[in-house]
Amino acid sequence: MSRIRDIRNEELITAAIRAVHRHGYAQVTMSDIAQEANASAASINYYFGTKEKLMEATMRRLLRLLKTATLDRLHPAKTARDRLTAIVTANFDDRLFTPAQCSLWVQFWSNAPYAPILSRLHRINRARVQSHLHAEVKQLCPPQNAAAITTTLQAYMDGIWLEAAQSETCAPAAARMDAKKLVTRLLP
Repeated sequence: MSRIRDIRNEELITAAIRAVHRHGYAQVTMSDIAQEANASAASINYYFGTKEKLMEATMRRLLRLLKTATLDRLHPAKTARDRLTAIVTANFDDRLFTPAQCSLWVQFWSNAPYAPILSRLHRINRARVQSHLHAEVKQLCPPQNAAAITTTLQAYMDGIWLEAAQSETCAPAAARMDAKKLVTRLLP
């Protein structure tokens, strides 16, 4: 892919995030996204082919942001607690945890059962996060508690994202601080 094409793809994905946040996943049209990008609907078709492919590319971008944030936080982690905290707090990284992106993320996942590609991405992401959390949690507690603590952490992250999606503000630093406190309470 050429550099110009990459830049245009990123611009259209950014416009898709804003348009979905503004209009909703089910209601947003290619025209809404094009207007947000100061482009034509034909240009979106040229770069992505369909709305579904644009939405898939948008979700993949958010998943890449989550992966990057997780790897950045895992790099200095030395202990299982450090790694667990890194995994949880990565979900509230400044690059990822914004009202528009939280809104998009929640809307995508709520539509996943009805869109095969989103369903596949959801299953992969969910399994990956659960596996990463569980690998660290089981090192920090009795085996019989590991599954419940993993589920609690995942539900906490989902809940914070849902709250952020319904708000016009996000406080990533506060969310990370609260997440660290929760890890400490669950695994003293």
